Amino acid sequence: MGELAIEAKAMRKVYRGGVEALRGVDLDVPAGCCFGLLGPNGAGKSTLVKTLLGIVHATEGSAKLNGVDYRLPASRRDVGYLPEGHAFPPYLTGRGVCRYFGRLAGLRGKELEREIDEKLELVGMAGRADAKVTKFSKGMKQRVGLAQALLGKPKLVFLDEPTDGLDPVGRTEIRSVIRKAVEAGTTVFFNSHLLAEVEVICDELAILNQGELLMQGSVGEIKEGVAASKGGKGLRVRFITGEVPGEVWEELRHEGGEREPNGFTLFLEDRERIPAKVAQLCQAEVKVYEVTPLQGNLEQAFVSLLSAPPTPTAPAAPAQPAPPAEGA
Repeated sequence: MGELAIEAKAMRKVYRGGVEALRGVDLDVPAGCCFGLLGPNGAGKSTLVKTLLGIVHATEGSAKLNGVDYRLPASRRDVGYLPEGHAFPPYLTGRGVCRYFGRLAGLRGKELEREIDEKLELVGMAGRADAKVTKFSKGMKQRVGLAQALLGKPKLVFLDEPTDGLDPVGRTEIRSVIRKAVEAGTTVFFNSHLLAEVEVICDELAILNQGELLMQGSVGEIKEGVAASKGGKGLRVRFITGEVPGEVWEELRHEGGEREPNGFTLFLEDRERIPAKVAQLCQAEVKVYEVTPLQGNLEQAFVSLLSAPPTPTAPAAPAQPAPPAEGA
């Protein structure tokens, strides 16, 4: 594995009253990718992000951001953050919001103003830069929030529901902004409940439920892994064909074939079985016009994974203070 933007080991958080929000999470996020974190409400997604950023103190575990111990202020030097449900001071303009957060990021003078203009243009807010945020729609506030998170060309950006409140056109534009940031070398850590959007934009993702990391990998690996964990037969393939003789259809039916207009679908163990099946059909003089492997979408895999019986857990142990970071 190459360089890691985030490396978390056995991260655990127990809130007062024994509520275990994180249950020993191990997470590796490759540098330079768009990484999605999925999970239902209460899964621990926001707790994980806030723990990595030092907003919430971990009960146990260790982590590094861009190779630096997450407990050190230096780990957040090249990090941008757009929280969910943010609220900007009502007396500020869009430019004022960016100027405020840009100064917190260490930008000053002409460099700061140049960055503000560039990022507001990037998110489509240059024309409203000097209007007060009280005049902004929810989607416009999200755009300004994304602009401030990208100030200073951070190496790592945490975005919590960045397209919340945007219409389909706006979501497409923001996806483009995120991809441009990734192409420029920024690692984007993307929290969202919009599974179809994560499927489109993310290079890799992880699924979190009840504080436990269930699976991590590419979208394809997640879908394949869920199918395997459910005892799946492989993949469903649609065959568009000419007439299928009765004796051939009987064999296909016994293999799980299902008739469709102009053809049928069939479960095969894997993609390698497709050529053999096509050859078998051609040998029986069945004309094969089209063969399409059918994959479920991320939402189906997500629901299937969360429907599995939860892992039994013992009562959470009392919180123990973590040792101080070296150099803290």
